Amino acid sequence: MIPLKTESAWRGTADCKTCGIRELVLFADLDEHDFGLIHAPIDELEYAAGASIFTEGGAAKGVFTLRQGMVKLVRSTLDGRPRIVRVLRAGDVVGLEALASPHYDSDAVTLTPVSVCRIPLEVVQKLSSSSPRLHAQLMKKWQHALKDADDWLADMNFGSARRRVGNLVLKMRSAENREISMLFSREDMGAMLDLKLETVSREISRLVRDGAIEQIDKQGRIYRVLRAGSLAPD
Repeated sequence: MIPLKTESAWRGTADCKTCGIRELVLFADLDEHDFGLIHAPIDELEYAAGASIFTEGGAAKGVFTLRQGMVKLVRSTLDGRPRIVRVLRAGDVVGLEALASPHYDSDAVTLTPVSVCRIPLEVVQKLSSSSPRLHAQLMKKWQHALKDADDWLADMNFGSARRRVGNLVLKMRSAENREISMLFSREDMGAMLDLKLETVSREISRLVRDGAIEQIDKQGRIYRVLRAGSLAPD
């Protein structure tokens, strides 16, 4: 699918200094001098749900800071099955591997409508070498990405189906309101948890029936967490 807003592509329309979530994203610690070093354009782009930001094996030309929405990272298994390895949310960097590899190592696909800032590699590389603040922020983001990847592997791929689904519900709680969990399609959840779609649906229904969570939208994507302790029992 095509980005919803492309008329400004590569014209440098992003205003990083007044970004509403600047404290969360890559340029959080830059000062006026650092911004003066940015000569390549940085753009704000919007994508509809289900759109591809980049593909596995594609040439890595930049990174994307996620301003709003959720993005899934998908890799193909040896037998050709798609497997969701992580879900990224506002403040995360999409395509961070571009700093160390000439190719992206996964498909980045939007789970919801999203807003991103596209930052050319030369901008990040120049600022990283000239700004200790950005270099430290990059290392912080990289460390977070590695830990998050380890956590996804540990929490989403082991244990019973109930435990995996419960861990996902906990993982997807909103940072602003820990009682609210934002999920996605059962098919995507199955690809993430290595479970069949029917199994995911059954476990979600069981959690609702047991009073652990409460569905609060018609589509079955938003839930209120009522008993967090029962979602991932020992």
